Amino acid sequence: MSTPADTFLKHLRDWFTVFLPRQRAASPHTIESARRAWNMLLRHVCDTGGIPVDKITFPMLDRACITGFLEQTRAERNWTAATYNQRLACIRSFFKYAATAEPTLAIYLADLAGIPLMKAPATKPVSHMSQQAIKALLAQPDPSSRTGLRDQFFMILMYDTAARDAEMLTAAIGDLDAQRLTIDLLGKGSKPRRIPITKETAAHYRRYTAAFHPDLQLGDPLFYTIHSHRKTRMSDDNAARIIRQHAQAAHRKCAEVPARAHPHMLRHSRAMHLYQAGMPLALLTEWLGHADPETTLIYAHADTEMKRRAIQKATANGTPTPQPSQAVWHDNDNILNRLLGLR
Repeated sequence: MSTPADTFLKHLRDWFTVFLPRQRAASPHTIESARRAWNMLLRHVCDTGGIPVDKITFPMLDRACITGFLEQTRAERNWTAATYNQRLACIRSFFKYAATAEPTLAIYLADLAGIPLMKAPATKPVSHMSQQAIKALLAQPDPSSRTGLRDQFFMILMYDTAARDAEMLTAAIGDLDAQRLTIDLLGKGSKPRRIPITKETAAHYRRYTAAFHPDLQLGDPLFYTIHSHRKTRMSDDNAARIIRQHAQAAHRKCAEVPARAHPHMLRHSRAMHLYQAGMPLALLTEWLGHADPETTLIYAHADTEMKRRAIQKATANGTPTPQPSQAVWHDNDNILNRLLGLR
């Protein structure tokens, strides 16, 4: 006879293995994002409730529990409003699926409907680095060492392509063509795009692959770590650690390098530098893989230096200057461990 915990785990397993990949045809990025969200939530429930994962039931995941998880994790990980709302939507999506599969569970979905979305604060300037800071950061790793060679190429390629870290970490060896100077990236919604790279980046690629991919198996992940003697894709946590480690060291030599730099800052920096160099916003939208062109407008809003130069030019031409306006995870929890990648 099935228990309430069995019911919860069955629906969660089916949501991950059937609904998301087959019925909804969700992209690998979407499924991985959902996996991380539920990984964090279930760890929170185990830690705060002192219960094993295989004893979790639907009633335990009530409004107070979910709100507590979102607020605590937001504070710990410095989530933006967009990330907070995405995690909440992911949790609600599962409960909606469960309620559809088993109508008696609709009461739990209704309970979560009372959790409000987080309002986004007023638009802040895009966090980006100057070209001088980028040079200092990219020069920080020692390419004569194996890890230094990898770290330097990782940051160079991220900056050159303005890729999201997830796009970079899912790239395979065969996605980069050093002859044609292009790389194929798989963006949000499994939307592919081809990005040009520089000759210098291609040269770094050849040195990197000679050390890390001497056999050039085109299907191997471009950036990897070794687990159980196998190449597995580098995690986003490891990517963030690489950037943070070298940013802290570079900051001591160049104050323009933020000590708390993160992978997405390289994307913002490259986009800003391309915009400053004259790339039209429409082309920048395609380069970045933005589904909504409005998203790219943040670079136009943020670039005060271009505005300042325009004002200075207008003033020099005699135009009046405008006045300023006023888990505790157990090894025998094999089903969920495999499902959520907790091992």
